[in-house]
Amino acid sequence: MTHVLILGGTGWLSGRVARAWVDAGARVTCLARGGRPAPDGAELIAADRAAPGAYDAVAEREWDEVVEISSTPEHVASAVAVLAPVARHLTYVSSLSVYAANDVVGADEGAEVSAPLRPGEEYDYSRAKAAAEASVRDAFGARAAIVRPGLIVGPGDPTDRFGYWVARLAVAGDGPVLTPTLDDRRAQVIDVDDLAAFLVACGRRERSILANAIGDSVPFRTLLETAREVTGHSGVVVDGEDDWLIAHDVQYWVQYWMGARSLPLWLPSDMPGFATRSNAAYRAAGGHVRDLRDTLERALADERERGLDRVRRSGLTRAEELALLAELG
Repeated sequence: MTHVLILGGTGWLSGRVARAWVDAGARVTCLARGGRPAPDGAELIAADRAAPGAYDAVAEREWDEVVEISSTPEHVASAVAVLAPVARHLTYVSSLSVYAANDVVGADEGAEVSAPLRPGEEYDYSRAKAAAEASVRDAFGARAAIVRPGLIVGPGDPTDRFGYWVARLAVAGDGPVLTPTLDDRRAQVIDVDDLAAFLVACGRRERSILANAIGDSVPFRTLLETAREVTGHSGVVVDGEDDWLIAHDVQYWVQYWMGARSLPLWLPSDMPGFATRSNAAYRAAGGHVRDLRDTLERALADERERGLDRVRRSGLTRAEELALLAELG
């Protein structure tokens, strides 16, 4: 039997990875804080990764596969140091945000990454992931897969970004919907279940790989047109110019594509490479890219189940949107 340790295993992505390993017949152990349950069939070891001895319960076992997701460099460094002697292989879930720049269209894994974050420096997500990757390489070398997902989407998404559009279009019905200016803007996503399957495959085959795990780049307009078809939206779509939206306090420069009073997936025009990364290595390694319509349909079903009008972590409220549309005339 394959013995798998998930550092996490109770969150959105890590829980799906744990579930996929259980379904594959593995003996799965999740090491997490314990505030949420592990998937049925998996063992949960409650531990605070910032505390001394956090890995004592797993350091004496032998593991065929370890899955690490953390973006806290100290947690990753301490985990790989303890587990490298007892684990055959590790899969690290990094991020496309690890890259130092987003100005080259179609850039692959050879693009420059950010300087690794050093202890005591102010936290920066990109540099934190770079530091974590460096720790993984130092400890596991060719026994590691480093996977860099882009925007992860699909049922259960806790960020409320991708699902915002199908939920809003469904709520609007034959009413208007506000979008950013769509000319030349692009979107690029990865379905959470496609990513989970790829992470499991990396472990089962003990891959030594570095791959951008992301779907194909599509025009943002195409994504929204497909979302309109999926939801049956028949109203008008109103483009707001960047400067006008910014002047009316719609999030843009602070978090780009998420958060309260935002238009999710709206990216600055000076980041042409952000949603155009090459996924050739991912596809060559067997990574699946499902049809965008399928992911949108799954997201819509999930949004309906959770409530189309619920309070969201990202996006405009319908009232905020209608007020902005009224001002646009």
